[in-house]
Amino acid sequence: MSPILLIVFLPLAAAVIAGLSNKAFGSVLPKALTTGALFVSCALSWPIFIQYLHGAEQTVVPVLNWMTSGTLQVEWALRVDSLTAVMLVVITSVSALVHLYSWGYMSEDPDQPRFFAYLSLFTFAMLMLVTADNLVQMFFGWEGVGLASYLLIGFWFRKPSANAAAIKAFVVNRVGDLGFMLGIFGTYLVFGTVSINEILAAAPNMHGSTIGFLWFRADTMTVLCLLLFLGAMGKSAQLGLHTWLPDAMEGPTPVSALIHAATMVTAGVFMVCRLSPMFETSPVAMGVVTFVGAATCLFAATVGLVQTDIKRVIAYSTCSQLGYMFFAAGVGAYGAAMFHLFTHAFFKALLFLGAGSVIHAMHHEQDMRFYGGLRKHIPLTFWTMMFGTLAITGVGIPAVFGNPTAFGFAGFHSKDAIIEAAWAAGVPSAFWVGVFVALLTSFYSWRVVFLTFYGTPRWAGSEHIQHAVHDAHGHHDHGEVHDNAPAQEDAGHAPTAHEILHDQPHEGTAGYHPHESPWAMLVPLILLSIGAIAAGFVFHGFFIEAEEGAHFWNGAIAFDAHLMHAMHGVPLWVKLSATIAMLLGFGGAWYAYIKRPSFAGAVADNFRVLYTFLLNKWYFDELYNFLFVRPAFAIGRLFWKAGDEGTIDRFGPNGIARLVQLGSVGTARLQSGYLYTYAFIMLIGLTAALTWVIAG
Repeated sequence: MSPILLIVFLPLAAAVIAGLSNKAFGSVLPKALTTGALFVSCALSWPIFIQYLHGAEQTVVPVLNWMTSGTLQVEWALRVDSLTAVMLVVITSVSALVHLYSWGYMSEDPDQPRFFAYLSLFTFAMLMLVTADNLVQMFFGWEGVGLASYLLIGFWFRKPSANAAAIKAFVVNRVGDLGFMLGIFGTYLVFGTVSINEILAAAPNMHGSTIGFLWFRADTMTVLCLLLFLGAMGKSAQLGLHTWLPDAMEGPTPVSALIHAATMVTAGVFMVCRLSPMFETSPVAMGVVTFVGAATCLFAATVGLVQTDIKRVIAYSTCSQLGYMFFAAGVGAYGAAMFHLFTHAFFKALLFLGAGSVIHAMHHEQDMRFYGGLRKHIPLTFWTMMFGTLAITGVGIPAVFGNPTAFGFAGFHSKDAIIEAAWAAGVPSAFWVGVFVALLTSFYSWRVVFLTFYGTPRWAGSEHIQHAVHDAHGHHDHGEVHDNAPAQEDAGHAPTAHEILHDQPHEGTAGYHPHESPWAMLVPLILLSIGAIAAGFVFHGFFIEAEEGAHFWNGAIAFDAHLMHAMHGVPLWVKLSATIAMLLGFGGAWYAYIKRPSFAGAVADNFRVLYTFLLNKWYFDELYNFLFVRPAFAIGRLFWKAGDEGTIDRFGPNGIARLVQLGSVGTARLQSGYLYTYAFIMLIGLTAALTWVIAG
């Protein structure tokens, strides 16, 4: 049997068995089965990736003939090339470690079999997406991860906020998926096939052609690419369709790491890179991808500056890093986009799982205002999160001043490559946005570290910690208290500066001592730390070097060797720009949260309007609520009250039932029980019958 078949279908088999068994065999067997299946898939994925590092050729493994309708023929086949190999190691590695981490994090949850079944189902759907050989098969995986994310975000279904977040993610993604479907329909209409190989081979020949769309004619490839990109915007939470991603933090923290850091949200980037030969034929589409990516990058970074929920800061960081990936693809640096996707999987999963370890230590408190001084209590979590922070902020030594080779953490190699590629591609606006966001990323990332691990403990103000001290029974059911969103995230509420920052610290709550997480949670953190430290330095040549990259990608993406070569020849100040921005962000965070803790609060007070604007996420949720949600509910109430109840029910079933009721009441009055009444009715009936016969 081909290894790719085992990689893809083992998680599905494990999910089915774990889901059907539920609690019949306890929780250990479903957990062991799903976790074991993912580690087997991971062990099989890395050799495939290594083969492609050495120049393996694309292979297609047929599974079955899925559907045939007229000229539409869809084969179910698993396509494996270097792009697929990258995604296989990302998905299976992160998913396997998240499964293991969940043994510790979800140990108190009574529904563990269902949770692990959902995790494995999601992994199968994502693997189907990245191994798709045609657009219909890709759409199957695309919708599969949407379903699995809905189930995982709303896993604690007794929690109203989790249900609302799951519905929001599902609905917002349907908007993007509509564009994706139209793009698939249009692609089949133009090319007569849904096979990815055939479409990409024919795409360059469509240059200059037009197609009718929305009552006017437009460039064919521009229309198709923009429709497909709309799907990517929804799945990868780009500006406009991003609102579901922060709310998805209502799910368990392992879900945040798996879905919203390393795999599902990168599906849009993968799709754009997979179809990169199509996008290369449309400068307009490339420009839109660049603009949306850069705008998302900037927007999410500004919002992340002021959030106080540790998971939401990391969620907006994810949104921002996805923007980097998209504007890299938009300027033609698809190798750099995939490189950042690859490194981001390690350090962002590490940050999310590290945040989960902090939350676990703080009795499920997520508000950083009530942290402080934790590095002495949870040192292993502290160092792993430090490695993740060094990676995302791009700490490293550039290849300048006689240094022949750049050396640094994972994000240093991939993020700097994107910024340099934007300059080399002649898109200075994207370059400057990338540099500025690097500064913001450094600031909010170190802000998390300083508020969480440094300073005086501020645990006294936390209701969760107070509960931990006074509750003799320990932790409550996860579905009630675990991962609750803090009150300050409510729209419209802007805490005062001294509420948010630690200018007036409190002593730690007496009797409570934060505890390090169990080894089931710490081992994944250690392994992900290795990726956050070394993934960029070890693999950068294969992804972004001109000669090695062309050999590695081997036609899997539209790899521009000339751009990659020009990227390494940019001026010295361009090479240093991201590093300087990183240092400025670190210095600003150190001054505001360590050197002079009252400074950040004073800035928030003096710039209250801007602070409130950022705290409320640019008011996108309020705007959408006004433009779409309220009108939708109003229209629904109109059809419900005036249409359904006032018209259909009134004159339909309810009206007929009322007539029958009135008729039965009148008939009942005739049933008096007296003989002369019945004789009179019979006489009337006989008279009527004779009249009808005579008249006839």
